[in-house]
Amino acid sequence: MTKSYSSLVEIKSGLKSGVVTVEKLVIDYLNKIKLNAHLNAFNEVFDEEALKRAKNIDARIQLGTAGKLAGMVIAIKDNICYKDHQVSASSKILKGFTSIYSSTIVERLLAEDVIIIGRCNCDEFAMGASNESSYFGPVKNYADQTKVSGGSSGGSAVAVQAGMCHAAIGTDTGGSVRQPASFCGVIGLKPTYGRISRHGIIAYASSFDQVGPITRSVDDAALLLEVMAGPDEYDSTLAQKEVPEFSKYLQSPSKKKIAYLQESLSSPGVDPEVKNTLIKYIDKLRADGHTVKPIAFEYLDYLVPTYYILAMAEASSNLARYDGVHYGYRSPAAADLQSTYKRSRSEGFGKEVKRRIMLGTFVLSAGYYDAYYAKAQKARRLIREKTEHILAEYDFILTPTAPEPAFTIGEGAQDPVTSYLADIFTVQASLAGVPAISLPAGNNSKGLPLGLQLLTRQFEEQELLNFSKYFLGL
Repeated sequence: MTKSYSSLVEIKSGLKSGVVTVEKLVIDYLNKIKLNAHLNAFNEVFDEEALKRAKNIDARIQLGTAGKLAGMVIAIKDNICYKDHQVSASSKILKGFTSIYSSTIVERLLAEDVIIIGRCNCDEFAMGASNESSYFGPVKNYADQTKVSGGSSGGSAVAVQAGMCHAAIGTDTGGSVRQPASFCGVIGLKPTYGRISRHGIIAYASSFDQVGPITRSVDDAALLLEVMAGPDEYDSTLAQKEVPEFSKYLQSPSKKKIAYLQESLSSPGVDPEVKNTLIKYIDKLRADGHTVKPIAFEYLDYLVPTYYILAMAEASSNLARYDGVHYGYRSPAAADLQSTYKRSRSEGFGKEVKRRIMLGTFVLSAGYYDAYYAKAQKARRLIREKTEHILAEYDFILTPTAPEPAFTIGEGAQDPVTSYLADIFTVQASLAGVPAISLPAGNNSKGLPLGLQLLTRQFEEQELLNFSKYFLGL
């Protein structure tokens, strides 16, 4: 086996010295995928295609014409469109569906000579925090196969965790890149809403969905962000901002002011070892000269209800297109138009997706719109304003990524509300539209990874990445 590389810089050094080739890297990753097939991280592996592309990139490296991502082998979440490849969002309703175009991010990554080795398992339509709602079964955590991977980008996180690819691309709606990154001991970045194009990403909740990288190093997260980000004529919600070369300007930060939520230490719902990890890093930051102070966030109890009301409402709207008529699964028992709709959707969608569609339809219905959806929109504005107010005084907000380490597979099935509360710390950044990153912070006494999260102001990913690189060296 080739040595394990933690960053593309290391890979490029190996390629330059002739210690390794891109083809050899791909062969090693394919062997790792076979070895870890029981983890169920991949829905499909593009083995022959990846090997063919590797040979071409090796040739371009020799000619000196290779792109900035040459040597990087990644996996993509199974809700990201890649032309002439299947995409299913891990749902029966899209099983066997082949995309007729590539998402903007796939085009940009391929243009810089990345190799896409396969598509990763995820919660069905990215709805879940444990990767248990997938039609293809749960993804198992490499650290402990009885534990969940986190969700919804669980397959992407485990693929990186187990060394089945160098990096992976996920999507984050309410924490779906950050929480699995925390559970798997890797880095997960959610950029500012509007930083990366959503064109070609199967929609869950359009005002929240954001693409993000899962990596082993901050340098790689910065590089992938700069390649994927920027204006796109196919996505009108994108910010028309110039994208900095994030990877070129990673530098040690000056002394910062950091706020942490006092509720993350006082709440009985937060695991004691998660609390101790947070305290340890607070002490390290203070010892290094940073100002770290507790703050109260009076809207904490409203974060999860606000997020789920809005996300489910948007899901209800976005998933109306899967009707058994246009494309995707159609029930063989359908006899007329009404039964086509009813049977195709009932048989094609899984339990969790149906629950969210029905709840979303309910909060949008006449008589309940003002009571739920309109109120949630007002609450979102208050949450965003409060977050911006804190970040006007502090450079970062520090929290646990999740209130507990990875839990046992099947544990959350009985009570969906309990599983929704796993998003308590991640949904704030999603509601406020600010960038956030989950950073590995060691393991608990049982060897399960723990993660801490940093939030900062909109479009200040450079500051977030700079501080994250420093933070990992504490």
